[in-house]
Amino acid sequence: MLAKRAENRGQLEFVSLESIVPQEHLLRKIDAAIDFKKIYEFVEDLYCEDNSRPSIDPVVLFKIALIQHIYGIPSLRRTVEEVSMNLAYQWFIGYSLNEAVLHFSTVSYHLNIGPITLR
Repeated sequence: MLAKRAENRGQLEFVSLESIVPQEHLLRKIDAAIDFKKIYEFVEDLYCEDNSRPSIDPVVLFKIALIQHIYGIPSLRRTVEEVSMNLAYQWFIGYSLNEAVLHFSTVSYHLNIGPITLR
């Protein structure tokens, strides 16, 4: 007898990205090995404290660029598309399932500042 599976695409479920991303995933290992909070110290003097606009989180920008390089994604446009579809990438950058990923032009503009010299 032919069995047809019912589509449940509209079903609501409670899930946690923490439980979906495997413990042995490469991005988990990277996240555990690197203190990304140090990035804030490196870029602190590049941000204005009183311009009344919310800033783009530099750690998110760095992690998106890191994903692009680790996985060999050829463009930032494609990288941002991949981040919006891949749950492990969203977990890595700290976004929730319902949080909209940055537009690729925003990422491109903010990453196009030239080489950063680490002190």
